[in-house]
Amino acid sequence: MRRASIFGGKPHPRLYGTYPRVLGHFVRDNNALTLEQAIRKMTGAPAQLLRLKKRGLLKEGFAADIVIFDPLTIRDNATYEDPLQEPSGINYVIVNGQLAAEKGKYLGVTAGQVLRREPVYAENVSV
Repeated sequence: MRRASIFGGKPHPRLYGTYPRVLGHFVRDNNALTLEQAIRKMTGAPAQLLRLKKRGLLKEGFAADIVIFDPLTIRDNATYEDPLQEPSGINYVIVNGQLAAEKGKYLGVTAGQVLRREPVYAENVSV
């Protein structure tokens, strides 16, 4: 049974598949971006723009929020007809260093936290 969306009705398919869409369609299938460019646009660049301290990079002392995916199989499966379909090709999700999802199954880990922006731009990455 599909769970209801917090947005009610049928949300846009990108609610469940934005990043898998970029990685599968634009990176792998169309070569519009390199994998490195896409990951930077999803991680370090927004962390810096939003002034999130110690986020967005795999670096000692930073929060370990990591998605481990297969670049050959990652794919958004959500459609306008069935927008609540989860993506494929995501093997593990690690939140604050704790395994939160494995092979499509949520493990009940609640390691996330509210993030507050810093008063000045973070020095994570150059945008």
